[in-house]
Amino acid sequence: MKYLCLVYLDENRLHELPDEDCVEFDTGIRASGHCIASEALQSVQTATTLRVRSGKMSITDGPFAETKEQLAGFYMIEARDLNEALQIASKIPPARVGSIEVRPIRPIREAVAAAKSQPTVQHLTTA
Repeated sequence: MKYLCLVYLDENRLHELPDEDCVEFDTGIRASGHCIASEALQSVQTATTLRVRSGKMSITDGPFAETKEQLAGFYMIEARDLNEALQIASKIPPARVGSIEVRPIRPIREAVAAAKSQPTVQHLTTA
């Protein structure tokens, strides 16, 4: 099963976490076969938030919400179950100074494709 591990931390504490620790973890998790994708994000100051309401797009500089911890990066991982995903996420270096949100991936492409491939049942009526 796929899980997204969202890395949150207070950007003021980023200096407490050597980039080398993150790269070392990333190299190891990729070698283990658990990592599907991972990236660190630029500062929240570079964020742009987009909304579409009533067909009109509005763009705001900055993040969606003012919070103490900002989204700093992510790991898309493959794990047997939530317990294994949590064990993997606990080793992500920013967990030492921030938090890791672990969420299962909702396989919508597969669900839609499966629904489309189901034969439809037609009822015949006799007159």
